[in-house]
Amino acid sequence: MRILITNDDGVRATGLAVLTRSVAQWIAQGPNGEVREALVVAPHRNYSGMSSAVGDVFDNPSVKYERYTIVGAESIDTYALEAPPALCAILGALGSFNFQPDVILSGINAGANVGRSVLHSGTVGAILTGAQLGLSGLAVSVQWGDDVHYDTAAAVAIEVLQELMNAPSRTLLNLNVPNLPAHQLRGVRRGRISTAGVVKSAGPMAGGEPLGDEGELPLRLGAATPQLGDVSDEAADEDGALIAAGYASLTPLRGPQEDTDIGLHDTMQAALAAIDRHLRAAN
Repeated sequence: MRILITNDDGVRATGLAVLTRSVAQWIAQGPNGEVREALVVAPHRNYSGMSSAVGDVFDNPSVKYERYTIVGAESIDTYALEAPPALCAILGALGSFNFQPDVILSGINAGANVGRSVLHSGTVGAILTGAQLGLSGLAVSVQWGDDVHYDTAAAVAIEVLQELMNAPSRTLLNLNVPNLPAHQLRGVRRGRISTAGVVKSAGPMAGGEPLGDEGELPLRLGAATPQLGDVSDEAADEDGALIAAGYASLTPLRGPQEDTDIGLHDTMQAALAAIDRHLRAAN
């Protein structure tokens, strides 16, 4: 297995270093005859919340890069790119660094990525982007707090990584781990994506001043925050509730694809017919 490692917190992030060191140990412990290789291609700075954005590559069709060394994982080549996570995933997946990966490993993110935050997460965006190029992916996040236990998240991630070796291509998994030492982790459960949001309310609805011609909109954050907010209204098998209960949550994801639901047939036909009538009338 050839693993492309990236993240959205930047190449100097503690989570990336812990994960990469764990991968280096996993490679060293591999059985004879099994190919295990890794490469790190990560943003040069924090790009949290960038989802699958690649930036303005049309006006800026080049990306600066620089070699970097992760202490304790010197055997794994590491590059810092002036690019968001999704673009790092693309450039790494295309073999730009003379390395052709099978899997993208993204993280360890400093903060949970549950509920609607999955849509906005750069950590998750990297593996969604990789799937468009045929790669499987694992996004790894740990609940934020005092003395973050990245080591717990890394240990769980390595176990999941083992299973990705046998999974179909384009398999995407989102792993969220509570901020607990390993011996306090209650286990791992399959988690459903909850309805927890990043922003619960804004502006006057969040206690701000009445609207004027200009100003600032204060935000009231929802449960899908790095620390994880109040998830008491979630079902027991939803991702946020599982973390709050001391379980790691593992969720299979599906990247962008055509919606083939036959229930949309009438809507599509009506829209196409309306456009056709408009074009005929214009001519």
